[in-house]
Amino acid sequence: MIGTVLGNRYELLEKIGEGGMAVVYKAKCRLLDRYVAVKVLKEQYSNDGDFVEKFKNEATAAASLSHNNIVNIYDVGSENGINYIVMEYVSGKTLKRIITENVRLSYPRTINIAIQIAAGLECAHKNNLIHRDIKPHNILVTEDGIAKVADFGIAKVANSMTITNSSQIIGSAHYFSPEQAKGGYVDCTSDIYSLGIVMYEMVTGKVPYDADSAVSVAIKHIQEVAVPPKQIIWDIPESLNRLILKAIEKEPIKRYQSAKEMLIDLNRIKENSNSEIKLSTMDNDYTRVMAPVTVIDKKTKDEDEEEEDNVKKKPMKKSTMIILIVVACIMAIVIGIASGKVLSIINSPRANPTNTDANKITMPEIIGKPTTEAETIVKGLGLKYVVAETEFSEKPLDSVIDSNYKVGDKVDKGASVRVKTSRGKEATKVRDFTDMPGPVAKSTIAEDGFAIGKESQDYSDTIQAGNVMDQNPKADTPYEKGSKIDIVISKGPKIISVKVPPLKNKSVEEARAALEEVGLKLGNQTGVPPTDPNMDRDNDGNIYRQSKAAGSSADSGSTIDVWYYRFAAVPQG
Repeated sequence: MIGTVLGNRYELLEKIGEGGMAVVYKAKCRLLDRYVAVKVLKEQYSNDGDFVEKFKNEATAAASLSHNNIVNIYDVGSENGINYIVMEYVSGKTLKRIITENVRLSYPRTINIAIQIAAGLECAHKNNLIHRDIKPHNILVTEDGIAKVADFGIAKVANSMTITNSSQIIGSAHYFSPEQAKGGYVDCTSDIYSLGIVMYEMVTGKVPYDADSAVSVAIKHIQEVAVPPKQIIWDIPESLNRLILKAIEKEPIKRYQSAKEMLIDLNRIKENSNSEIKLSTMDNDYTRVMAPVTVIDKKTKDEDEEEEDNVKKKPMKKSTMIILIVVACIMAIVIGIASGKVLSIINSPRANPTNTDANKITMPEIIGKPTTEAETIVKGLGLKYVVAETEFSEKPLDSVIDSNYKVGDKVDKGASVRVKTSRGKEATKVRDFTDMPGPVAKSTIAEDGFAIGKESQDYSDTIQAGNVMDQNPKADTPYEKGSKIDIVISKGPKIISVKVPPLKNKSVEEARAALEEVGLKLGNQTGVPPTDPNMDRDNDGNIYRQSKAAGSSADSGSTIDVWYYRFAAVPQG
């Protein structure tokens, strides 16, 4: 397909992605002289009317949307059995790739990206369009950090018929909603659920439900309760934890009811991480299926009451009454004595847990200490030491940078102290910038997390002017992110002026050697018959003229043209 021109306009340049139904190419629009992305339906689906209709539905559905956080659709076409959609070319990475490269994202970055996705969804939902396949693979993030929702290939207009085909569940197993998994009614809250799953993955580095098969994952969406993100990454705000849990509620009525509603809470958390996020309290507000209430058999109840009445009506013997009174008096005395002892025990400061912290340990300061020292301190107090997480940090390698207990906290004996330790500054291998245009090299250095160091220039006979000819550190060197990389930009070959040697009366080969000796090249060689009929034939092949005079200056590497005598052949007698 590379090199193919579609619609006499879009030239396919390179393959940049592939999905289940289509392949995406980077292309050049010859009419507007700009890069675009062209999605081409795979050949095996081109003869399937349903797939072609679904494919074109993306363009029809999304073309009307105009929002900074949605990939724009420009054109749709069909040519020689090739069905294609032309859309905005986004220079950047998928959110999935960003999560993979970073293991997990910081909560401020998670919130920032989620706000943009929610804003795009709000626009789509206002236009009665449900995406139905929100996942990190369908979110593109530009080099400037702008998130764009892409791939409305299975989108559907929201109306009373917005129901997935129960025989063919639409969506991606790790991210679709319980109602999608069951083939049920789908509305905007289904997209909100998927966004909640995406946020869960951004902030923890993993999806809440995983299994060996898509069917098993779908069942978990329907039946299992997700582990709260804060139990995995404890330093995220409780407000964000609750927002994600609200978004991924199994019952749609308990989730955010619109992307706008979710946006409001996201912006509140962005401004104040301690904002209160209220979860749904609608447990008793909608119809439930309940087990039938057991009714007591009336006849049995009446018989029991009759027996009870008969017992009450029987007269109690005098001897029995005396025995009961004596037993009651003895019990009262025993209870009184026991009560006094119990009260004295309760009032004892030694036994009253509310008056002492005998079973509590006061947490010492371990933040900033080497992990070996922190472990010794914690275990020495009778607590368990658990390294729960490590991350790149400005803090020294193998030092404690966070803990689930702060200094001064009262901790139960035997409790687990979970710590986060530093992996030191993040290091990555420096790529090879040699022969890369200067501006491109600089943007790539920044994209890789490094800083531009010293920039200099020098001459090069092999590297084009304006391109990088050298760098420090060299390619493949492990280097801490944030460190500076020095580059040397080529000025091209160094121009040296040389004196042109005298070439008159030399042969062509002698002239070539003389020129190369000083760094010049022999150019055109033109043979000319002598104008003097009496000229000695010994001059045949000798140079009589050169394009630059002997002793003049010429740039090194330039050429010198020559003219030489060429005598006519002597007739054989």
